[in-house]
Amino acid sequence: MFDLIRLGKSFKYAFKGLLSLIKKEQNFRLHVLASAAVIFLGIYFEIKLWQWALIVLAIAGIFILEMLNTVLERMIDMFQPRIHQYVEEIKDIMSAVVLVAALASLAVALIIFLPYFILN
Repeated sequence: MFDLIRLGKSFKYAFKGLLSLIKKEQNFRLHVLASAAVIFLGIYFEIKLWQWALIVLAIAGIFILEMLNTVLERMIDMFQPRIHQYVEEIKDIMSAVVLVAALASLAVALIIFLPYFILN
C-alpha cells in the first residue's frame, strides 16, 4: 500500500529543501523568526482555537509564497536578464506578492494580539 522507503526519501528531500531556504534565504529566515515570535505570543496569551487557525494559515501562506518566490527567481536567473526585458519585472512582482501577503499576515497578528496587549 505505502512504500515507506520512498515516503522517507520524499520527506528527506523536503527537509533538505527547507534547510536550503533557511541557509540561503535571508527573508525566509526573517519569516521563521517572526513566526516563532507569533507562536510564542499565542502560547503566552493562550489565544483561542480559531485565532490559532488564522495564525497557522497566515504563517503557512507566507512560507509557501516565499518558497515559490525563491523557486521562480532561481528559474528566471537561469535565463539571465539579457534574454528578456521582463525578467527583472517578474522578479519584482513576485517579491511584491510576498510583501502583500506579509502585510496581510501582520494585519492578522495585530487584530489578534492588540486586544491582549491593551487589556493586559
